[in-house]
Amino acid sequence: MAIQKPKGTIDILPGQSEKWQYIEEISRMVMSDYQFHEMRTPIFESYDLFSRGVGETSDIVSKEMYDFLDKKNRRMALRPEGTASIVRAYVENKLFGPEFNAPYKVYYMGPMFRYERPQGGRQRQFHQLGVEVFGSNNPATDVETMALAMDLFHQYGLKEFKLVINSLGDITSRDTYRSALIAYLEPFTEQLSTDSKARLHKNPLRVLDSKDKGDREIVKDAPSILDFLNEESLQHFEMVKTMLEALEIPYEVDSTMVRGLDYYNHTIFEIMSDAEGFGAITTLCAGGRYNGLVEEVGGPETPGFGFGMGLERVLIALDAENVEIPNINELDVYVVGLGEESNIETLKLVQAIREFGFSAERDYLNRKAKGQFKSATKLNAKVVITIGEAELESQTANFKVMKTGKQETISMKELYKNFDKVYNLQTTDMTAFNDFFNKED
Repeated sequence: MAIQKPKGTIDILPGQSEKWQYIEEISRMVMSDYQFHEMRTPIFESYDLFSRGVGETSDIVSKEMYDFLDKKNRRMALRPEGTASIVRAYVENKLFGPEFNAPYKVYYMGPMFRYERPQGGRQRQFHQLGVEVFGSNNPATDVETMALAMDLFHQYGLKEFKLVINSLGDITSRDTYRSALIAYLEPFTEQLSTDSKARLHKNPLRVLDSKDKGDREIVKDAPSILDFLNEESLQHFEMVKTMLEALEIPYEVDSTMVRGLDYYNHTIFEIMSDAEGFGAITTLCAGGRYNGLVEEVGGPETPGFGFGMGLERVLIALDAENVEIPNINELDVYVVGLGEESNIETLKLVQAIREFGFSAERDYLNRKAKGQFKSATKLNAKVVITIGEAELESQTANFKVMKTGKQETISMKELYKNFDKVYNLQTTDMTAFNDFFNKED
């Protein structure tokens, strides 16, 4: 039996990988504009990092995490999300020291792992782009980070998405709300799903996030957390809304929205696609404030704010909105070599062209001219240079601009010496083209 890829994983093949590169390249440019710097962390970490940071009652830790014992019987886990690892690195490397500017802003891109039922936009190995900001309690940090997320989607070419926000308040507000929510839910205990029964007294806010239809019917009349915000939490949330309006960023408030990770407090948000191609509103990006997580992982008291974005879902959104992704691997030149005797010269010319900074390809199968031109056309080569027996003898090459069909015989010496000028002149009129090549040495 042939060995196949594990369930819930995909092979990203040429033709698709260019779309990923497009997203990644735009992301890096936007991150640079906002002065975020990349951080790379291990793909596997101590199990305790995620059980403490993400929360043992979360679906991620209790049901979905890939965990294992290593050869020294230490319990490890493949990372199911990015924030906990970034926080661990922030603490372990003492990036909170006075020599580092606050706020400390980083981003990450890479694979994450969750054992769940594979479906469109959700795989067991999936890819996230995320950002984290450490050291600022200013509501402007919340808003700037959400603006960054919105800017990313605009730069990708997406239009049909919306920002939804809520506040979970500080610890005092959440504790007050927690008691009120338990009091509301307890009369419905027997009607709750098995998962929600287990969460009722451990983490009742997670019941609000249940996907069970019965649970959703029960919680629709639950008290709103916004009615339990203390003065400090309410002021923070009101300032977030004021700043979003100042930046003319449209938003909706959803008081029932919570996040599936236990570490969030104050502002939380989601960016959802409502493109028709999805068939339903789908979350593309989510995050919020997590004051307290750095201390949970062993660091000093440090406020934090961040988000995670599923790259698979971004690509689905691009398809749903029919966004045309430019070809980032365009072929500048295809060199056609006719006959065995052209093999060495073709090799030399292709390599010389690349050294001038152009992309180039050639035939390696000693095919006839028709087959090679067919490959050049399939690869959308802008220029085809042909070398045959006659060209070798005269030390020239046939230079053809595929878009216009114009051809010119050019000396090999000129190609090796001034290929960049030769190539750039292909967009000029033929008079200038001829004047350049007829000039005296």
